[in-house]
Amino acid sequence: MIATDGLTKLYGNFAAVRELSFAVRPGEVMGLVGPNGAGKTTTLRCLAGIIPPTHGTVIVAGYDMAVNPLEAKRKLAFFADEPRLFDYLTVRQHLEFTARLYKAKDAATRSAELLELLELKDKADQLPTELSRGMKQKVAIACGFLHRPQVMFFDEPLTGLDPLAIRRTKDLIVQQAKQGVAILISSHLLHLLEEVCSHVLILKRGEKIAYGTLAQIHSQFSTDGKDASLEEIFIRLVGEDAGK
Repeated sequence: MIATDGLTKLYGNFAAVRELSFAVRPGEVMGLVGPNGAGKTTTLRCLAGIIPPTHGTVIVAGYDMAVNPLEAKRKLAFFADEPRLFDYLTVRQHLEFTARLYKAKDAATRSAELLELLELKDKADQLPTELSRGMKQKVAIACGFLHRPQVMFFDEPLTGLDPLAIRRTKDLIVQQAKQGVAILISSHLLHLLEEVCSHVLILKRGEKIAYGTLAQIHSQFSTDGKDASLEEIFIRLVGEDAGK
Protein backbone atom coordinates (compact mmCIF):
# COMPACT_ATOMS: atom_id res chain seq x y z
CA MET A 1 0.00 0.00 0.00
CA ILE A 2 0.88 3.70 -0.15
CA ALA A 3 0.44 5.92 2.89
CA THR A 4 1.53 9.42 3.86
CA ASP A 5 1.18 11.23 7.17
CA GLY A 6 1.76 14.99 7.26
CA LEU A 7 3.85 14.97 4.06
CA THR A 8 5.37 18.43 3.65
CA LYS A 9 7.94 19.63 1.13
CA LEU A 10 9.46 23.09 1.54
CA TYR A 11 11.66 24.99 -0.91
CA GLY A 12 12.95 27.78 1.28
CA ASN A 13 9.82 29.40 2.68
CA PHE A 14 7.61 28.06 -0.11
CA ALA A 15 5.54 24.98 0.69
CA ALA A 16 5.11 22.92 -2.48
CA VAL A 17 3.15 20.33 -0.44
CA ARG A 18 1.74 20.93 3.02
CA GLU A 19 0.54 18.41 5.65
CA LEU A 20 -0.66 15.84 3.12
CA SER A 21 -2.09 12.59 4.51
CA PHE A 22 -3.78 9.84 2.50
CA ALA A 23 -3.62 6.12 1.74
CA VAL A 24 -3.94 3.90 -1.32
CA ARG A 25 -4.62 0.27 -0.47
CA PRO A 26 -3.85 -2.81 -2.58
CA GLY A 27 -6.21 -2.97 -5.56
CA GLU A 28 -7.09 0.73 -5.41
CA VAL A 29 -6.36 3.26 -8.17
CA MET A 30 -6.17 6.85 -6.94
CA GLY A 31 -6.27 9.83 -9.28
CA LEU A 32 -4.08 12.73 -8.18
CA VAL A 33 -5.65 15.92 -9.52
CA GLY A 34 -4.80 19.59 -9.37
CA PRO A 35 -3.92 22.63 -11.49
CA ASN A 36 -0.35 23.32 -12.57
CA GLY A 37 1.75 24.09 -9.51
CA ALA A 38 -0.58 22.27 -7.11
CA GLY A 39 2.19 19.94 -5.92
CA LYS A 40 1.32 16.76 -7.83
CA THR A 41 4.77 15.99 -9.25
CA THR A 42 6.47 16.98 -5.99
CA THR A 43 4.17 14.56 -4.16
CA LEU A 44 4.98 11.74 -6.59
CA ARG A 45 8.71 12.38 -6.33
CA CYS A 46 8.57 12.29 -2.53
CA LEU A 47 6.55 9.08 -2.62
CA ALA A 48 9.03 7.44 -4.99
CA GLY A 49 12.04 8.48 -2.90
CA ILE A 50 13.46 10.75 -5.62
CA ILE A 51 13.41 13.75 -3.28
CA PRO A 52 13.08 13.68 0.52
CA PRO A 53 10.13 15.34 2.26
CA THR A 54 10.90 18.15 4.66
CA HIS A 55 8.49 16.71 7.23
CA GLY A 56 6.12 13.76 7.46
CA THR A 57 6.32 10.09 6.60
CA VAL A 58 5.98 8.04 3.42
CA ILE A 59 5.18 4.33 3.63
CA VAL A 60 5.48 2.14 0.52
CA ALA A 61 4.52 -1.54 0.68
CA GLY A 62 5.02 -1.51 4.44
CA TYR A 63 8.44 0.20 4.38
CA ASP A 64 9.17 3.70 5.67
CA MET A 65 10.91 5.50 2.79
CA ALA A 66 13.15 7.43 5.22
CA VAL A 67 14.19 4.34 7.20
CA ASN A 68 14.32 1.59 4.54
CA PRO A 69 14.52 3.40 1.20
CA LEU A 70 16.09 0.51 -0.70
CA GLU A 71 13.43 -1.99 0.36
CA ALA A 72 10.67 0.50 -0.41
CA LYS A 73 12.04 1.24 -3.87
CA ARG A 74 12.32 -2.44 -4.69
CA LYS A 75 8.54 -2.67 -4.29
CA LEU A 76 7.60 0.28 -6.52
CA ALA A 77 7.66 1.43 -10.12
CA PHE A 78 7.65 5.10 -11.11
CA PHE A 79 6.55 6.09 -14.61
CA ALA A 80 7.53 9.67 -15.43
CA ASP A 81 5.71 11.78 -18.01
CA GLU A 82 8.76 11.59 -20.28
CA PRO A 83 10.33 8.11 -20.71
CA ARG A 84 14.02 8.20 -19.85
CA LEU A 85 15.93 5.49 -21.69
CA PHE A 86 19.60 4.75 -22.38
CA ASP A 87 20.51 5.72 -25.95
CA TYR A 88 22.92 2.81 -26.44
CA LEU A 89 20.86 -0.03 -24.99
CA THR A 90 18.35 -1.92 -27.11
CA VAL A 91 14.85 -2.65 -25.86
CA ARG A 92 15.92 -6.16 -24.86
CA GLN A 93 19.03 -4.84 -23.09
CA HIS A 94 16.88 -2.38 -21.12
CA LEU A 95 14.90 -5.31 -19.77
CA GLU A 96 18.04 -7.33 -19.02
CA PHE A 97 19.61 -4.37 -17.21
CA THR A 98 16.45 -3.75 -15.19
CA ALA A 99 16.24 -7.44 -14.27
CA ARG A 100 19.77 -7.34 -12.86
CA LEU A 101 19.08 -4.17 -10.87
CA TYR A 102 15.99 -5.64 -9.22
CA LYS A 103 17.27 -9.23 -9.14
CA ALA A 104 14.00 -10.18 -10.83
CA LYS A 105 13.02 -13.82 -10.77
CA ASP A 106 12.20 -15.60 -14.04
CA ALA A 107 13.45 -12.50 -15.85
CA ALA A 108 13.77 -14.15 -19.27
CA THR A 109 10.23 -15.53 -19.18
CA ARG A 110 8.82 -12.29 -17.78
CA SER A 111 10.64 -10.20 -20.42
CA ALA A 112 9.27 -12.34 -23.23
CA GLU A 113 5.74 -11.96 -21.82
CA LEU A 114 6.05 -8.19 -21.62
CA LEU A 115 7.53 -7.85 -25.10
CA GLU A 116 4.55 -9.79 -26.45
CA LEU A 117 1.98 -7.98 -24.29
CA LEU A 118 3.21 -4.51 -25.22
CA GLU A 119 3.79 -5.36 -28.89
CA LEU A 120 7.54 -4.77 -28.60
CA LYS A 121 8.71 -8.16 -29.82
CA ASP A 122 9.62 -6.85 -33.29
CA LYS A 123 11.40 -3.86 -31.71
CA ALA A 124 13.41 -5.85 -29.16
CA ASP A 125 16.78 -5.26 -30.84
CA GLN A 126 16.23 -1.61 -31.71
CA LEU A 127 17.70 1.41 -29.93
CA PRO A 128 15.54 4.18 -28.41
CA THR A 129 16.55 6.54 -31.22
CA GLU A 130 14.75 4.21 -33.63
CA LEU A 131 11.50 4.23 -31.64
CA SER A 132 8.49 6.53 -31.63
CA ARG A 133 7.47 8.43 -28.49
CA GLY A 134 4.71 5.89 -27.85
CA MET A 135 7.09 2.94 -28.24
CA LYS A 136 9.53 4.50 -25.79
CA GLN A 137 6.69 4.80 -23.30
CA LYS A 138 5.95 1.11 -23.77
CA VAL A 139 9.60 0.23 -23.08
CA ALA A 140 9.44 2.22 -19.84
CA ILE A 141 6.24 0.39 -18.88
CA ALA A 142 7.82 -3.00 -19.66
CA CYS A 143 10.83 -2.18 -17.45
CA GLY A 144 8.55 -1.00 -14.65
CA PHE A 145 6.37 -4.10 -14.77
CA LEU A 146 9.32 -6.51 -14.92
CA HIS A 147 9.89 -6.98 -11.18
CA ARG A 148 6.14 -7.19 -10.38
CA PRO A 149 5.97 -4.10 -8.14
CA GLN A 150 3.36 -3.82 -5.42
CA VAL A 151 3.06 -0.06 -5.91
CA MET A 152 2.95 2.01 -9.11
CA PHE A 153 3.15 5.77 -9.65
CA PHE A 154 2.14 7.25 -13.01
CA ASP A 155 2.81 10.89 -13.96
CA GLU A 156 0.75 11.73 -17.08
CA PRO A 157 1.00 8.15 -18.43
CA LEU A 158 -0.82 8.76 -21.74
CA THR A 159 1.22 11.66 -23.10
CA GLY A 160 2.18 11.03 -26.72
CA LEU A 161 0.25 7.76 -27.10
CA ASP A 162 -2.11 7.04 -29.98
CA PRO A 163 -5.76 6.09 -29.23
CA LEU A 164 -5.09 2.34 -29.39
CA ALA A 165 -2.08 2.61 -27.08
CA ILE A 166 -4.14 4.76 -24.69
CA ARG A 167 -6.82 2.08 -24.49
CA ARG A 168 -4.27 -0.68 -23.89
CA THR A 169 -2.43 1.33 -21.24
CA LYS A 170 -5.69 1.96 -19.38
CA ASP A 171 -6.48 -1.76 -19.57
CA LEU A 172 -3.02 -2.58 -18.18
CA ILE A 173 -3.54 -0.22 -15.24
CA VAL A 174 -6.90 -1.81 -14.43
CA GLN A 175 -5.40 -5.31 -14.71
CA GLN A 176 -2.59 -4.42 -12.32
CA ALA A 177 -5.08 -3.12 -9.77
CA LYS A 178 -7.09 -6.34 -10.04
CA GLN A 179 -3.88 -8.20 -9.18
CA GLY A 180 -3.57 -6.20 -5.95
CA VAL A 181 -1.21 -3.41 -6.95
CA ALA A 182 -1.74 -0.01 -5.27
CA ILE A 183 -1.69 2.65 -8.01
CA LEU A 184 -1.47 6.44 -7.98
CA ILE A 185 -2.01 8.36 -11.25
CA SER A 186 -1.39 12.06 -11.77
CA SER A 187 -3.14 13.35 -14.89
CA HIS A 188 -4.95 16.34 -16.33
CA LEU A 189 -7.08 13.92 -18.39
CA LEU A 190 -10.00 13.77 -15.98
CA HIS A 191 -12.08 11.51 -18.22
CA LEU A 192 -9.24 8.96 -17.99
CA LEU A 193 -9.33 9.09 -14.20
CA GLU A 194 -13.10 8.58 -14.15
CA GLU A 195 -12.64 5.45 -16.26
CA VAL A 196 -9.90 3.77 -14.23
CA CYS A 197 -9.82 5.27 -10.73
CA SER A 198 -11.57 4.07 -7.59
CA HIS A 199 -10.42 7.09 -5.52
CA VAL A 200 -9.56 10.74 -6.09
CA LEU A 201 -7.28 13.20 -4.32
CA ILE A 202 -7.53 16.86 -5.38
CA LEU A 203 -4.74 19.31 -4.49
CA LYS A 204 -4.75 23.08 -4.56
CA ARG A 205 -1.61 25.08 -3.78
CA GLY A 206 -0.04 22.07 -2.11
CA GLU A 207 -2.97 21.23 0.13
CA LYS A 208 -5.64 18.52 0.04
CA ILE A 209 -9.06 19.96 -0.74
CA ALA A 210 -10.96 16.76 -1.63
CA TYR A 211 -10.25 13.09 -0.95
CA GLY A 212 -12.31 9.91 -1.11
CA THR A 213 -13.80 7.32 -3.40
CA LEU A 214 -14.96 8.51 -6.79
CA ALA A 215 -18.55 7.92 -5.65
CA GLN A 216 -18.00 9.97 -2.49
CA ILE A 217 -16.50 12.86 -4.45
CA HIS A 218 -19.44 12.85 -6.86
CA SER A 219 -21.93 12.70 -3.99
CA GLN A 220 -20.24 15.39 -1.93
CA PHE A 221 -19.76 17.98 -4.66
CA SER A 222 -22.68 17.44 -7.03
CA THR A 223 -25.47 20.02 -6.67
CA ASP A 224 -29.24 20.20 -7.26
CA GLY A 225 -29.46 16.43 -7.42
CA LYS A 226 -27.34 16.37 -10.59
CA ASP A 227 -24.35 14.06 -10.85
CA ALA A 228 -21.52 16.41 -11.84
CA SER A 229 -18.57 15.08 -13.80
CA LEU A 230 -15.11 15.06 -12.24
CA GLU A 231 -14.15 17.88 -14.59
CA GLU A 232 -17.04 20.04 -13.34
CA ILE A 233 -16.16 19.29 -9.73
CA PHE A 234 -12.50 20.08 -10.39
CA ILE A 235 -13.28 23.46 -11.98
CA ARG A 236 -15.61 24.35 -9.11
CA LEU A 237 -13.04 23.49 -6.43
CA VAL A 238 -9.87 24.97 -7.88
CA GLY A 239 -11.55 28.07 -9.33
CA GLU A 240 -9.16 30.57 -10.85
CA ASP A 241 -6.19 28.19 -10.43
CA ALA A 242 -7.58 25.87 -13.12
CA GLY A 243 -6.42 28.05 -15.98
CA LYS A 244 -2.89 28.58 -14.71
